[in-house]
Amino acid sequence: MTNPIQTEILHRVAEVFDKQIPFHNLLGLDIKRYDIDGVEVTINMKAELIGNIHQQILHGGVTATVLDVVGGLTAFSGIVASRDNWSIEELQNRIQTLGTIDLRIDYLRPGRGNIFTGSGTVIRAGNRVSVCRMELHNEHGDHIAFGTGTYMVG
Repeated sequence: MTNPIQTEILHRVAEVFDKQIPFHNLLGLDIKRYDIDGVEVTINMKAELIGNIHQQILHGGVTATVLDVVGGLTAFSGIVASRDNWSIEELQNRIQTLGTIDLRIDYLRPGRGNIFTGSGTVIRAGNRVSVCRMELHNEHGDHIAFGTGTYMVG
């Protein structure tokens, strides 16, 4: 069960990722759910995100970005969930060091669709480094891509 400090810090992080990062705003990223059990991030297809004008499919860099954002959020939620006695200050310091160490994307099929949803799970939540698996699906449930990311979390 999520305690009030965990809920508050995840809400603050979601606000920053969802509203204050200019690149995320440009892409139209929208955090639909963010808690210690996981994250769901959506992006709506628009002409500016097309990577292949002949097939009208999502640019691979957009796919990678969505998966990286999902991975970072997932890794941080793993840290938040690892203890129930974090202070807000400790977690705020942790989020400032959050960064991608390694990211691998496997593109499974062309990015066709109108709404894409990224989700993630923690594979390993360490004190300094976390590893996550991320997936991207379209509105029909087609698995577009998956990724594995290693993140600095402290």
